[in-house]
Amino acid sequence: MSSATFRIWRGNAEGGAFEDYTTEVSEGMVVLDAVHQIQAEKANDLAVRWNCKAGKCGSCSAEVNGNPKLMCMTRLNSLPLDEPVTIEPMQTFPLIRDLVTDVSWNHEVKQRIKKFRPRDPDAPDGSWRVDQYDVERVQEFRKCIECFLCQDVCHVLRDHRLHDKFIGPRYLVYTAALEMHALDTDDRLDDLANEHGVGYCNITKCCTKVCPEEITITDNAIIPLKERVVDRMYDPLTKMLRMFR
Repeated sequence: MSSATFRIWRGNAEGGAFEDYTTEVSEGMVVLDAVHQIQAEKANDLAVRWNCKAGKCGSCSAEVNGNPKLMCMTRLNSLPLDEPVTIEPMQTFPLIRDLVTDVSWNHEVKQRIKKFRPRDPDAPDGSWRVDQYDVERVQEFRKCIECFLCQDVCHVLRDHRLHDKFIGPRYLVYTAALEMHALDTDDRLDDLANEHGVGYCNITKCCTKVCPEEITITDNAIIPLKERVVDRMYDPLTKMLRMFR
């Protein structure tokens, strides 16, 4: 047993400050364990969102020592405990209280994206035939747990606050899963260019680095979408062919 100090943000949308809490820590603990211990012993009114404590619900997203992380998957032995561990809420979304932010904007964004629209069934029994390659291509995108850490670290949202113009990496991944689906028939390229702001992403790959599910967000989702938009909007040969059609 040893002790460690955690510098936790306390406050609401009107203001607040960091407060230091020292608590006992032991082998195998994660940041969320320490927060729960502090909540039980020293700060009963500390607001923190969590659910599964297994890295699958995405609820306990926060910033630990300035890095967007899931608190339940951040082991204390990976942090320097000889100095205070800073824990604060995600910066991209409005603060509700303490470590809890309002992420409802993300769900509103999802409603604006054209939904899955499959082609007619291939067989008389109403089923489809899909190559295994096409199945595997979009499978990675389905691992997303909507922790919104990629949204939090994205500079377009975090620094420039372009929430009204850019849907963020999470929903570019969602759109890619639909656009690359072998059965889908809808077209979202014009929306990506004009409504969803795919051009604002400058592929720094910061979203890929923070993804707890290790989804290759930039290379496998965002760049292919940007290429499709460029091909349609700016490739002179493609534009000429469209004119003749």
